[in-house]
Amino acid sequence: MIMKGQKINDRYQIIKSIGEGGMANVYLAYDTILDRDVAVKVLRGDLSNDEKFVRRFQREALNASSLSHPNIVEVYDVGDDNGQYFIVMEYIEGKNLKELTKKRGKLTTTEVVDIMSQIADGLSVAHDSYIIHRDIKPQNIMILENGLVKITDFGIAMAMNATQLTQTNSVMGSVHYLPPEQASGKGSTLKSDIYSMGILMYELLTGVLPYRGDNAVEIALKHLKEPLPSIREELPDLPQSVENIILKSAAKNPKNRYNDAREMYEDLKTCLDDSRLKEERFEYQYPELDNDNKKFTKQVEKAISVENDEEVEEEKVVVKQVTDDEVKKENKLLVILASIFVGLVVIVASFVLLLPSILKEKDITVPEVEGKSVSEVIDELQSLGFEVADANIDISDDKVTAGKVVKTNPPSGAKRTKGTTVTIYVSTGDSKHEIEDYTGKNYLEIRGALEAYGIRVFIEKKEVENPDKYEEGTIIEQSVEAGSKLSAKDSITLYIPNVAVKYPDFTDGSYTEAEIRKFCEKNGVTLEVQKVPNLNYDEGAIFYQSRPKGYTVTSGTKLIIRIATAPEEEEPNENENPDENPDNNNEDDCDGLC
Repeated sequence: MIMKGQKINDRYQIIKSIGEGGMANVYLAYDTILDRDVAVKVLRGDLSNDEKFVRRFQREALNASSLSHPNIVEVYDVGDDNGQYFIVMEYIEGKNLKELTKKRGKLTTTEVVDIMSQIADGLSVAHDSYIIHRDIKPQNIMILENGLVKITDFGIAMAMNATQLTQTNSVMGSVHYLPPEQASGKGSTLKSDIYSMGILMYELLTGVLPYRGDNAVEIALKHLKEPLPSIREELPDLPQSVENIILKSAAKNPKNRYNDAREMYEDLKTCLDDSRLKEERFEYQYPELDNDNKKFTKQVEKAISVENDEEVEEEKVVVKQVTDDEVKKENKLLVILASIFVGLVVIVASFVLLLPSILKEKDITVPEVEGKSVSEVIDELQSLGFEVADANIDISDDKVTAGKVVKTNPPSGAKRTKGTTVTIYVSTGDSKHEIEDYTGKNYLEIRGALEAYGIRVFIEKKEVENPDKYEEGTIIEQSVEAGSKLSAKDSITLYIPNVAVKYPDFTDGSYTEAEIRKFCEKNGVTLEVQKVPNLNYDEGAIFYQSRPKGYTVTSGTKLIIRIATAPEEEEPNENENPDENPDNNNEDDCDGLC
């Protein structure tokens, strides 16, 4: 279990957990070297113990790290820390599409086209490098508050492809978006991602999945043999050009789909143009169910029917009289054949069981290193057959003398194969700073002092019963007790009272428009300025505010102020004689504002 404050690979300091899944736990962490927040995915369960999967995961994640596009979550780093395999990615503050559809149901056509265009644009960069995602689904698509879409989980999706088709529990989460060629056991191509995008687009528009069932096999069979349900029955007003994109991308036969994401992106860019709204319905050029699909479907259906069929026709029995000599001969022959068969089985089984252990290289144990000199540890590791990392990592330690080795990664006692690279951690001595009791002090002063020691300081507001008795910015609690020691890059949280901000009287003549605008920006309030002709106030005077004095300021709300301007003078009417109406004092021209 990874705890708050723990460091992964002595670099990524865990701040908090932000998600849990069947394959990995996700944490918000602080990169102590590059001074930025990151998302760290740590593999869990059987995946961490599957050496073949781990190697594939690392290779594919590193390939994904080469992708650079605004719609793809960047992969920064991949590695392992004491057997915990992790992937470090760009930290995204937003929701995934599954959360959005649960909250909203179906989305508007414009929204869906925009989202799918961004996904296709991002995937086109991957497809240009012939990198296939293989697990496009709403859970792997993040959307920020400003509408920017980010595709995530490239490395995990590609690595999972090696095992997911044989593991019902793994495929269950993605089977709703599974292309027919993958369901029938064939390999993935660029067009496999296109199919998943078509299913996703159908779901975003209608709020439901096109293929549903009680189990993964039933859903996979529907992908293989059932035509795509008509989206026009759900959405009669949907432009034909949009339905055509779904029909083409979600075609069962890959020959009828877009060649890659870039081709689909180009189609999405123009699908809402007036010239395309009433185009002809897309018709498949090739048959949707090819022979392989039909053959596989029949095999699965036959297997299911035989398993559930309780009435198996009995074979007819023919009775024949047999002599004792014939029985003895047949028994003797059966014994001989059975002995030969058993012998062969034993030989083959022994060979299968022993061959991996014969061919497998013997693991080497990483030696104890604490307190030894760097040169001594390097010699010892190399003599055992390990490779040593080019650069050592400095680490503060109050027990090990400065310049001596603290630990290695992989750690002492771990067993690894010959040629494994080992990183050495060297002590810099005790460079920790003692924490004091900071309650009652201003957080700005304390934060500056602690950050000077390289300690990372977090500030959190905390609800209090009597906010009026606290000064704004006063520390009321701290996460690390006084007397504790923290090293550079360690963290502490300082808690300050959540003192509510109140609206002042902006109409008392002491505030300018610029000062009010600065107040609103600081507190997250949207300001609307209305300039209104009014003779009762000097020009430029603020005479109205929509939120009265003493009203609590809430981030995200709106404030309206009105500023007086001089009324526009009406041009005299050349046909009107002013002397004909000497008592006219223009009261009617005040428009109720005089």
